Amino acid sequence: MQRIAIVGAGQSGLQLGLGLLAAGHEVTLYSNRTAQDIARGRVMSSQCMFHSALQIERDLGLDLWGKECPWVEGIGLAVPQADGGGERAVDWVARLNAGAQSVDQRLKIPAWMDMFERRGGELVLQDVGVEELEACALRHDLTVVASGKGEISRLFERDARKSRFDQPQRALALTYVRGMAPRQPHSAVCFNLIPGVGEYFAFPALTTTGPCEIMVFEGLPGGPMDCWADVDTPAMHLERSRWILERFVPWEAGRCRHIELTDDNGILAGRFAPTVRKPVATLPSGRKVLGMGDVVVLNDPITGQGSNNAAKCAHSYLQSIVARAGSAFDAPWMQQTFDRYWFGYAQWVTQWTNMLLAPPPPHVLQLLASAGSVPPLASAFANGFDDPRTFFPWFTDPDEARHYIESCAAVAA
Repeated sequence: MQRIAIVGAGQSGLQLGLGLLAAGHEVTLYSNRTAQDIARGRVMSSQCMFHSALQIERDLGLDLWGKECPWVEGIGLAVPQADGGGERAVDWVARLNAGAQSVDQRLKIPAWMDMFERRGGELVLQDVGVEELEACALRHDLTVVASGKGEISRLFERDARKSRFDQPQRALALTYVRGMAPRQPHSAVCFNLIPGVGEYFAFPALTTTGPCEIMVFEGLPGGPMDCWADVDTPAMHLERSRWILERFVPWEAGRCRHIELTDDNGILAGRFAPTVRKPVATLPSGRKVLGMGDVVVLNDPITGQGSNNAAKCAHSYLQSIVARAGSAFDAPWMQQTFDRYWFGYAQWVTQWTNMLLAPPPPHVLQLLASAGSVPPLASAFANGFDDPRTFFPWFTDPDEARHYIESCAAVAA
């Protein structure tokens, strides 16, 4: 039995900890907040998870909300016409092969913390800085850092070769609401791309007060949707959300005439620079620790991949740790563990996400427009959210894009 410490009790940290307990390891998990603090606190993310990430949770026995959480059944895209008249130049939706779900982390994390302790893990409530991290590394065979904020996250050096941006690319906001008219004839992530302004998308979820819809705003810095700095009350946040819809996506405003906040903590606003960091950090003592999840691969939420990446990173790390079978967790192994996740999966998610943050090139615009009249292409877009590797090479290369449109059209015919 190997002793493993995990700093950070989020999606990736708790999932890895519970997986390691099931594999027979001794696990200590560090959290700087109690379960009650998290349950009563502010929302942390939008966390829409697609089929393969949900299946990882199911396989570990962690799916506690599958029957009560609303299903997301499709992905839709709308782009307004350039004349500002409120009509849509692009408007299509495609079904997911298997549904997605979003469970508020204020529900999930406290329940998983309780499960972790009941299954034999040690949960330590403590702020972990460099000094405490040294003690962790001394007492454990492996220390994994899964907390993407604070002093210890800065131990992990930014990887300039893998990080396309060094500044925030969007002004971000979340609004959890109830009373939104359901999308007909089936639920979907309703994604709206507003050229020169940003993006808005919404989808059903489960929060602390029951079923809801999560509104996600992605404003270009300095643009009209970068408008949250003066918002200082929950009521103002809701009204600013309404204003954005009425001005830029009136078809979405029509669904929101009767919305209200799920709770005063169902709001969030901020910004960050998408960043990839080197996975191995060296402590002042010379001991090594391994970064995981958002600590090492932090993408903008424009593609809804955050919790999916966290789940898949934890799953990949779990496999690597179990395969180590009693050998030392040295720095070369740490790098190999990250490389397995990065080259096998995360690099493709990062490239796709970063492409959507930049002005779309002509071939991407052609792909998005063609999906409205070519159902197999729309289906490929929708189901690529479950595994973004499937977007390559046709999303990135103009010739491949043209061939892919033609092949999808042939299938449709």
